Amino acid sequence: QKTKPMSAPTAPTREEAQQIEEEEEEAAYSAPSVSHIKNKAKRAALREELKRIKKEEKKKRRLKRKREAERLGEDAPPAKIQKTLEMKREFDATMVNPDDEEIGEEEEIDEFASYFNAERTPKIFLTTSVGIKKRSTETLRFIEDLKTLIPNLTYKERGQHSLKEIVKVCREKEFTAVLVLNDDHGLPNSLLISHLPEGPTMLFKLTSIVLGKQILGHGRATDHRPEVILNNFGTRLGHTTARMLASLLPQSPEFRGRRVVTFHAQRDFIFVRHHRYIFDSAEKARLQELGPRFTLKLKYLQHGTFDSQFGEYEWVQKNDMMTSRTRFFL
Repeated sequence: QKTKPMSAPTAPTREEAQQIEEEEEEAAYSAPSVSHIKNKAKRAALREELKRIKKEEKKKRRLKRKREAERLGEDAPPAKIQKTLEMKREFDATMVNPDDEEIGEEEEIDEFASYFNAERTPKIFLTTSVGIKKRSTETLRFIEDLKTLIPNLTYKERGQHSLKEIVKVCREKEFTAVLVLNDDHGLPNSLLISHLPEGPTMLFKLTSIVLGKQILGHGRATDHRPEVILNNFGTRLGHTTARMLASLLPQSPEFRGRRVVTFHAQRDFIFVRHHRYIFDSAEKARLQELGPRFTLKLKYLQHGTFDSQFGEYEWVQKNDMMTSRTRFFL
């Protein structure tokens, strides 16, 4: 009796490979619960060990997918798109299209239009919280970095002057904005920005500060006016916030200096970065971070200049507004 010759195994199709990948993900290592262990030290050690095992299993699956994609070549299944909270963002009726004519008309006549039309040069006044006799070293170093980040910035210690007095004097001296850096226990924790002469005013929570000297391989900023990049501000509130921040810097960049300041909004956090372009060749370029780097989160938007007693608030962050992890306002 003759036997049929065995055929060579064929490579799975794109659909079959994707199905196999999904089945492997479902059958992936799942760490058991350790809540039944009463000893805290043993429970923590076992949890770390389970995390290590899970990480190794994930690495093995990733390498296996990579080898499979190299073997299949063009027939390889498409790479899985990583799901993030930004992708699951809830619909917001205030989301705007940058090319919307109505938005463009509003921006042509708002309080920041003169900066974007290069008709007015920002002149910024920076001061600190009241009632502190000796400012901390961390705060003073951060102020020095802010002076390199924002051109035409003047810093004066506040002393016992009220903010309304400071705003009045700054109006007379034709400053375009007042910045108040508040600190707690020697560390900066919030930043108030009041646009002059008629507002608006914004308060930001200030976190994740890294000074320029603390950044590995940092550069030294020059006096050239930087390019300003505003990224991912999608709502009307986000547009107002972005234009407020951009109005702190001149809108006539000196590209010869290759400096760029980025305001990137993600999940209602605003990441501030300061870089320089470095051209290694005609085809290759890289970024060198100059610092400082820090993160802002909007706490409120108030009409007019700072007025805690009679001020009208356009937007205030409240706990009951955070109905889900995928609801964002910028």
